[in-house]
Amino acid sequence: MTDPHHTVPSEQDSGAPDDDLAVALALADLADAVSLPRFGAGDLQVTSKPDLTPVTDADLAVETALRRHLAAARPTDVVVGEEFGLGDTGAGQNGDAVARRWVIDPIDGTKNFVRGVPVWATLIALFVGDEITTGVVSAPALGRRWWAGAGRGARTSAFGGPSRVCRVSGVADLADASLSYSELGEWEQAGALEPFLRLQRSCWRTRAYGDFWSYVLVAEGAVDLAAEPELSVWDLAALVPIVTEAGGRFTDVRGATVDWSTTSAIATNGRLHAPTVAALTAS
Repeated sequence: MTDPHHTVPSEQDSGAPDDDLAVALALADLADAVSLPRFGAGDLQVTSKPDLTPVTDADLAVETALRRHLAAARPTDVVVGEEFGLGDTGAGQNGDAVARRWVIDPIDGTKNFVRGVPVWATLIALFVGDEITTGVVSAPALGRRWWAGAGRGARTSAFGGPSRVCRVSGVADLADASLSYSELGEWEQAGALEPFLRLQRSCWRTRAYGDFWSYVLVAEGAVDLAAEPELSVWDLAALVPIVTEAGGRFTDVRGATVDWSTTSAIATNGRLHAPTVAALTAS
């Protein structure tokens, strides 16, 4: 199958052939080649994890393929993925490797994937120390990809066409802002439903685009803010550089800098960050 989404970035986009962003983009190509043929497949195998969330044979196959690629391309780096955790780090037990951690969500939006909704993606990130230096989001069923490297800006492409720069919106007031989120039930379970509803009521428009989609829309300027109360590192790591390199801000719900232990998210165009944090933390 020819991937209509495949993009060959310019040298300006990816840097030297052996740099980390180029590796991440190659991983995204590999992930698309594995996941897209399984989308809508009649023999898709779906099981439940201990937390009752679904996992498919595609999730497992994508993560396995990416780990194999990284074992060859970056043999001393640690790899952490949603399905296999720390996995087989090989030479990654030495001190140098701990400073470089690849974080993979093989299919973000597995419930969508299972039901035939095309809003799902592979998320790939690289921590160098405490900084997330590289992020790639590839959504082959949508024909879209987004990527960023520290200091290089954020870019996106559609259906294999030329890439373009991502830039957040200039909206400066919540009353004029478009908010995206995932599920109201998540805010209720987190004991934060009322603050979130207060934020919703303050905004011009709200839509539950959900998962990675909310955050890349912030980076593109199509949405002005997005928030979720409960996430894992593989859900958010790749999104951080894409939003920030597009000119936005990305923190946890209390406004703290994202690190390895962060478990919630607010992404905004920057101008709306303080009022968003205030709305979600006010008693």
